Amino acid sequence: MKTFKADYVFPVSADPIKNGVVTVDDYGKVISVNNEETADPNVPFETLSGVIVPGFINTHCHTELSHLKDKIAPGNGLISFIKEILATRAADPQAIADGAKAADQEMYDNGIVAVGDISNTADTVEMKAASKMYYHTFVEILGFIPERAEQVFNSALETAEKFKPHPSSVTAHAPYTVSKELFKLIKRYSDANENLLSIHNQECEDENKFYRYKLGGFIDLYKHLNINIDFFKPQARNSLQSVIPLLTNKQNILMVHNTCTNLKDIYFIKRFDRRINWCFCPNANLYIEKRLPKVELFVNQDLNITLGTDSLASNTKLCILSEMRTLQQNFPSLSLELLLQWATINGAAFLGIDNTKGTIEAGKTPGLNLLTGLDGFKITDDTKVKRLV
Repeated sequence: MKTFKADYVFPVSADPIKNGVVTVDDYGKVISVNNEETADPNVPFETLSGVIVPGFINTHCHTELSHLKDKIAPGNGLISFIKEILATRAADPQAIADGAKAADQEMYDNGIVAVGDISNTADTVEMKAASKMYYHTFVEILGFIPERAEQVFNSALETAEKFKPHPSSVTAHAPYTVSKELFKLIKRYSDANENLLSIHNQECEDENKFYRYKLGGFIDLYKHLNINIDFFKPQARNSLQSVIPLLTNKQNILMVHNTCTNLKDIYFIKRFDRRINWCFCPNANLYIEKRLPKVELFVNQDLNITLGTDSLASNTKLCILSEMRTLQQNFPSLSLELLLQWATINGAAFLGIDNTKGTIEAGKTPGLNLLTGLDGFKITDDTKVKRLV
């Protein structure tokens, strides 16, 4: 067994414990959580300066794009980013494998214990099978041409099978790349099978312009790709409002990025019986669009909010602490306790692993991280994370 004492323990499931003491067995299972006064005096402990928190949950990543680190210039907007991804993502299989393996190790070292990972191929099957972290792979479907819906859907199902027995599901990429016909196929499958969903949502204003008026940068993108979208009719409402009725009410659904989601969108969703969760990836939003979501709109709305890193193509590191730091610096009213909920238990609940991860409670194997360099309970530029278990 290992026993750690720190200035504070944040179990997340309960109030912070001053002079907290956590004991885990050799497999990382929590045996007890106490304060110094109630801890067993006969058990020696390692004294640490800082705050012990549960292992982090990264609900949105693209490990198969890790070989593109530093390859795409920041700040040019989503449509330019998409064009560059399409032009540069093909690479030597070994380079892709090496990039994914390095990304996996980086996340582990940064205290991440579980990952919701987007894949378009089977390139990361071996990496995930050997990883020390929990992975759920979302096999992403792109197909805006109605006639190709069944073909691309069946291809995604075949790819998802290659990740088993590890958890996998098929999911839509984004409203602007998935036809109504394809959304219907995904819904039919999700209504009948366990099939967690993760969808890129409203990353830029052009997405809403495209859906409302059939105007904006996506028109140029499809011309660039030589794809005829004459069939698509403007919906007179934002993209999120347009696709929500096409989604299943049987599965948890993660809306990722939400950079241009507004209060009307949030209220619209509340009218539907959909199991919507939200993911913020602030560093990627700044990298691509140089802007952040209206995070304050989501607070105090009784919403399940999670955090993600996106890929190394759109971020300089894969670190949930870094995402928390960016949020707290830009939205000072966000407390450490709230950010930790987003970074731990909320992500675990979305992935369906909250029975073992997300909080420091007896019987769980959440992983333990030590945060140092805090200013009280504020994250600073000096705050670091060290994995304990």
